[in-house]
Amino acid sequence: MKRFSMTLAVSLAIALVVVACASMQSGGRDHVTKAVAAQGGADTLGAVKTISYKATVRQWEPEQSAVAGGEMRLANDSTLVSVTDVAAGATRNDWVRNFQYPAPRTFTFTEIITAQAGYVAGIDSNGRTKQSREANPPAHSMSGLRLAAAQRERLRTSPLLTLEMSKNPDRVAAAPSVTVGGVSHPAVDYRVGEQTLTVLFDPATGLPARVRSLDYDNIWGDVTYDVVLADWQTVGGARIAMSRKYELNDRTVMDVKLSETTVNTPIPADRLAIPAPFLAAAGKPAAGKVPYQWIIRRQFIGVYLDSNQPSYDPQSSPGLKLQELAPGVQHVVGGSHNSLVVEMKDYVIVFDAPVSDWQSNWTISAARGKYVRKPVKYLVLTHHHMDHAGGIRAYADAGATIVTGQGTAAHFRRVLSAPYTRSPDLSPSDLSKTPIVEVAGKHVLSDGQRQVELYVLDPNPHAEGLLIGYIPDAKLGFVTDLWSPGAGPLPAKLTPPLAALVAGVKKAGISPAKFAGGHGGTGDYAPVAALEGK
Repeated sequence: MKRFSMTLAVSLAIALVVVACASMQSGGRDHVTKAVAAQGGADTLGAVKTISYKATVRQWEPEQSAVAGGEMRLANDSTLVSVTDVAAGATRNDWVRNFQYPAPRTFTFTEIITAQAGYVAGIDSNGRTKQSREANPPAHSMSGLRLAAAQRERLRTSPLLTLEMSKNPDRVAAAPSVTVGGVSHPAVDYRVGEQTLTVLFDPATGLPARVRSLDYDNIWGDVTYDVVLADWQTVGGARIAMSRKYELNDRTVMDVKLSETTVNTPIPADRLAIPAPFLAAAGKPAAGKVPYQWIIRRQFIGVYLDSNQPSYDPQSSPGLKLQELAPGVQHVVGGSHNSLVVEMKDYVIVFDAPVSDWQSNWTISAARGKYVRKPVKYLVLTHHHMDHAGGIRAYADAGATIVTGQGTAAHFRRVLSAPYTRSPDLSPSDLSKTPIVEVAGKHVLSDGQRQVELYVLDPNPHAEGLLIGYIPDAKLGFVTDLWSPGAGPLPAKLTPPLAALVAGVKKAGISPAKFAGGHGGTGDYAPVAALEGK
């Protein structure tokens, strides 16, 4: 009798779970059905064969701020002409990007995005540096990483997203309601390959209000990335959102305004064709844990390295390596961003944690291999920008003390307290107790045999609290962003960043023979100092 009762109870529990799941899925489909109707109905949306529009675009980069945790920098003001052939699954984007940061310049280029491949062509930059030419070659097949990001973002903003969801009910599931601005939005999850998009609906109209992904950011860890849809207008019977605001953890990082939107305007096939040589060389969209935020936002400032390795291009570099600059001093080079490893008596010091925890793990492993049994005791961060501090968690996880410039310690405490369950490179742990040393003016790290000196360079035009390093016995300095030694010829006179470096060296009373860079390579300092007064 007891066995019968237990069996009955288990059967009832399973039945309730099945009913609940069915109800959840049905509830999700109901929201989708209502949204399709609100956008004009399945027949109207299904009759859309092409979509064309013009747009103005503003983009901001929050982690290139002048002050740690401060106001976002305006990255660019751009114009966009976009055409999509729905049946072919192909989109062409013609961009004119007028960058404001890190320097004024213009990129004019075309992207073609298909289900199988991506293509970029026609980039023309006014006053381009060698680094920007390498990051944006004139014509190339998209990397698998960039293609995956482009495909996801195209789907996120597609006016036909709800129609696609209605045709794939097995990939739709009800999700908990999400409250934004005091309004509770019903929501559904939509699985697309290894990604899940959460669609939030306007409770009054039934239209999609937000499309959310749960991303990983190298500074803030687990983040929400939303496109907020508004200003719905009827075009050819279909309702299309003319306003698209992108929010990263509720901060607007991109604002897109559509105009001259049409549907079913014929598109010549050659406008969407990828040239045969580039199509043959194209890779498939990347799978797995794609670093979407790095891919998307490095394009905001025009310095994305379009490669399947975020920090180097395997076609031009075998990868990261240690390059000895002096006894016990190694420059981590071979990528777009460098670190410096300094051997001490019982430990090592590393300058900068660029790009990602993957690169940090590589550097930590290489340092341990070179200097056996010597742990990384200190990570010195020259400044707070995402591309030079994005690998901070790997060092904190390895037990390093973080050393950073004046006014930035509180920022990094918040960073290390943020959850990072979506990290592709680290298992989550509590990093909130990581020791942080904030440098005010000058700080010396010494083991009785060698000393490493740190100096705050304020004022400077790049970032408040920026540090340079100096190793007296090697007469070697380390500088990031104010100067990229070896990346190009010196200017005819001091630029503001170089002037800040020269002033800082004089104020510190140090005598560097060379500087190693967070970008570039190494360079003699005397020619830089000689520019003063010219």
